[in-house]
Amino acid sequence: MIPKFVRPFRLLFLIFLIVPLIEIYLLLIVGSFIGPLPTVALVLFTAVLGAWLLRIEGLATWFRLQQCLAQGRIPALEIVEGPILLVGGALLLTPGFFTDFLGLLCLLPATRRRLARYVLNRWLVWQVRGACAEKEPRTIEGEFERRG
Repeated sequence: MIPKFVRPFRLLFLIFLIVPLIEIYLLLIVGSFIGPLPTVALVLFTAVLGAWLLRIEGLATWFRLQQCLAQGRIPALEIVEGPILLVGGALLLTPGFFTDFLGLLCLLPATRRRLARYVLNRWLVWQVRGACAEKEPRTIEGEFERRG
């Protein structure tokens, strides 16, 4: 049986092995259809488009965060969207079409919010399960006396 702490490393190893293979395959396929120079131009275009989209969506998320704070609400969704935007921007700056597609999913508002809600719901459920892990409720007995 494999220890629990090794499992994430196996997943990371598979990701670092499979993603570059997918990228090389897609670059070769696209390059064979449109040629090498247009393929390089397309990869550069997606990087520039990603940086522009990251700037716009990052500022929009920042302003929504400021609005929530001004209204006294907790900006949970906006706080989760920030790292998703960073990952999306990094994926779009990475050369390749597969990572560009994943990065675009992270930067588009509809898919980013859906992913942020998923992360929030999953994290909140995990937190609640962790808080309810005790089998018996903890009762602290004592006496109370009001003075004055």
